[in-house]
Order: sequence, then structure tokens, then C-alpha cells
Amino acid sequence: MPHRSRVLTGAIAAAVLTLSACSSAAPPPTAGGPTVITFWSSLRGTQPVVETFNATHTDIRVDLEVTPTGTGGTDAKLTNATRAGNAPDVATLEYNVLPAFALDGAVLDVTDRVDEQFRAALLPQAWDQTTFDGRVYAIPLDIEPMVLFYRHDLLAQHGIEVPTTWAEYEQAARDLKAAAPDLRLGTFFTNSAPHLAGLADQAGGRWFSTDGGRWHLDFTDPGTTRVAQFWQRLVDEDLVQVAPGSSQQWNAAISSGTVATYIDGAWAAAALMRTAEGGAGKWSVAPLPRWDPAQQRVGVKGGSVFAVTDGSEHPAEALEFIRWMVTDPAAFRARLSSGSSSMYPAAPALVGVADEGFDRSYFSGQDIYALYREEAAKVPEDWVWGPRMTATNQLIQEGLARVRYGGTVIEALKRAQEESLPDMRALGLAVAER
Repeated sequence: MPHRSRVLTGAIAAAVLTLSACSSAAPPPTAGGPTVITFWSSLRGTQPVVETFNATHTDIRVDLEVTPTGTGGTDAKLTNATRAGNAPDVATLEYNVLPAFALDGAVLDVTDRVDEQFRAALLPQAWDQTTFDGRVYAIPLDIEPMVLFYRHDLLAQHGIEVPTTWAEYEQAARDLKAAAPDLRLGTFFTNSAPHLAGLADQAGGRWFSTDGGRWHLDFTDPGTTRVAQFWQRLVDEDLVQVAPGSSQQWNAAISSGTVATYIDGAWAAAALMRTAEGGAGKWSVAPLPRWDPAQQRVGVKGGSVFAVTDGSEHPAEALEFIRWMVTDPAAFRARLSSGSSSMYPAAPALVGVADEGFDRSYFSGQDIYALYREEAAKVPEDWVWGPRMTATNQLIQEGLARVRYGGTVIEALKRAQEESLPDMRALGLAVAER
């Protein structure tokens, strides 16, 4: 499977050799019992996954610790545990923070433990997000193409077609406001840099790139600038709601029908069902609008990976457990058993399992997984997350929060780029602005 070469830093190459040497062979199982591995995760449905594994495997037992969600959850806990030398064997991470943990040597390079059969079982777009300079640092669970959720009843009521391009989306926003002054077509999220990143990716933006061991930053490249100017115009003309995602304000608007569309990753279908329980039969899903009808690129929002940590004494068993979680139908059925999920698995063979476990009635019987399959194939393999995305995202979001008070999206991006540079250089990275 081809991968575009991406370099974190020259220092990580040396770390790879050290970590590979110290993890080349796992210790034998404890005499008289299974090998016990520890697992940290905040993902919904993980408890039944672990229970199913433990009930069907006798040589490995998994001890699960459910960690909090958010910035103070698994990421912060793993950072502290790595420093203290008491990290778990396996940890759940999001794609955008993986480079930081790889750079810090907190996760193992598992390249040599991933055979071709395993590679072929997962989408190349997902592997690309966990591979740097040809080395694999985590295993993808899902990949989440961005899509457009929309209230088909509201659009039909006001004679508005589902937008297929961003020009149509803007016109639909104008038409809906004119027809129903209290309604807005969508929301500009002031607290989600990854959301903005996915939209920029679709437009061909690349915030980070690497060349010869040097990092390059450009948060205002042509693609990103196009996205920023588009949403700034909609904000300035009061054509969209401006609110933090998942806030009380946004939840109320979605539940009451004062916002008619919602843009997010595929996983958000289930979240929408929980947020707007009264919306059953009113919502549908469509592809994300395109900048050009012939352009097929789609960005992602969300997604999780499983990493074997540097502190694991049982990397072989840890990877066996991970492989089961991301490829075995029993594992995915167990994850779905705890409630509705619309996660799009990185393993194409599990899409049917995901579809079977999803209640289509909320979306009037629509086969949303057929749409997800088409959109996931359009996710590119050239997006690079930065080495300190938690800090970078926070900087961007501080600027986005000012948009409702006269700040601009471009200003937020410029400031975040300026303040990310010294932070990266302090890590000893060679950095330049494009």
C-alpha cells in the first residue's frame, strides 16, 4: 500500500530505532494465567467490546479503564502517565494528536508488526493518518468523511433544494432567511478547529507539510483562505448561526428547527439522534457541498486510533487485541450494542455490520452507509496534522470565539500560525512559514 512520505522530525527516526529494539519481543505470559494488558479509552461502547474479548480469549485478558472525554481526558492522562512511567498497554487517541505522542516517543512504532493482510483490511486513507515517514504509529478504528445533515421538511417547506455546491449553499442560506427570518441554514462553530480543518482540507488547504525534516506552516493558503472568506461572508451577513458546537445554544436551535443543516463527520448522525430526539423522520444526509461539481475531495472530522504505548511490556498481545477490535465483526457488534452509533469503520468489511446495527428510521429509512462508503473513498491522503495540535487548535479557537464580536476567521488563523511557530521551535523542530 503506497504512502506519501511524511517526516515528523529527524529525532523521531532515532527514537524509532530505540523503541523497536526494546519492544522486539514480548515477555512470555504469566505462568498459569493469561497475559494481562491495560487499556484506556473514552469511546462509547468500549466496555462491551472488552467484555466480549475477554469472554472469547483465554490467553489475553484486557483490563479497561474508562477515561474522561475532552482535552482533560485520555490525552492528558496518557501524557502524565508516560512521564511517570505507568502508561497503559493500549490507549485510544484521536488522529490529530497522534503526531505529538509519536514525537514524544510515547507510542510504539508498530510498522514491522503490521503485515500486508492487516494493511489490506483497512482503508489506505485511514492508514495514511497514522503513518509518518513510512512508519506506522497507531491503528485506525474509523474514518469520518464530512457530510451534510439537513432538515428535508424545512427545505421543502420553503422551496429550497439541497445544496450540492458551496455557491448553492450560500444562496440557500439567503433564500431561507428571506422566507423565514427566524431560521438559519447552518452554524459557524466557534469552538472547533478540527471542523475548520476538515473544510479547509476539502478545498485543498494544507496547514502543515514537511520537506527534508523541516516543518512548513501555512494556515492561510488559497484553499483555507477560500473557506475562511466564505464563512466570514455568511457570518457578516447573518446568514448562519454563530455558536459553539454542542453548546446549549446550538442544541436548542437543532432541536427546535431554527437551524436547518448541520455539517460534521459521519459519526455525528448518532449524536444528532440523541440531541434532537424529536427530529425523527425529518432529517436526511447528503454529500458535503463541493466547491466545483467535478471536485470530489472530502475532508474528515473526527476519528479514533489505538496505539501501543512505549511503556507496554506486552506489545504483541496489545496489537493482537487492537487488531481484533478494528477487524473482527464481533468486536464491532459489541461496540454497537451499547446504543446507536454511526461510526464509519476503517475496515470496509465491517461497514455491513455497522449498517445492520444502525436504526435507519430516524433518517426515514435512508441508507446512510451507502453514502458514507462513497464519501470515504474521496478522502485524500495528503493532510498532515501538526506536532502540537492540541495547542494549535486552542489558539485557533480563541480567535474563532472573537468572530461574533468583530474578529475574523482569517485573523484567528494568522494569529494561531504566528503563535505556533515559537512553540514548535522550542521543541527543537526546524520550522518555516510557507
